[in-house]
Amino acid sequence: MIDDNSRGDNLKQQVEQRVKRLVRAQRERPTVLGQSLYMGTLGLLLVLPLVGGAYLGRWLDGMVVGYSVRWTLSCLFLGLVIGVVNVYLLIKE
Repeated sequence: MIDDNSRGDNLKQQVEQRVKRLVRAQRERPTVLGQSLYMGTLGLLLVLPLVGGAYLGRWLDGMVVGYSVRWTLSCLFLGLVIGVVNVYLLIKE
């Protein structure tokens, strides 16, 4: 039969481990500024390729005689795909 002393030591160790884990989690908790910077970075990683694709597509469409939005839409879609991949890779990291 297990004596009360060893059971009390085991409980004490478990409580100490949980307290250490809580203190470490409290210390490593991200701040509002840190979270804002992270969200802003995610937004830029998504929006910049999208806007760049729009400008590139518009420029390519301007080189074609007549009215066309084929390059604009294609480059917009490509920019969206690149932006989503960028966001995914940053979140995965």
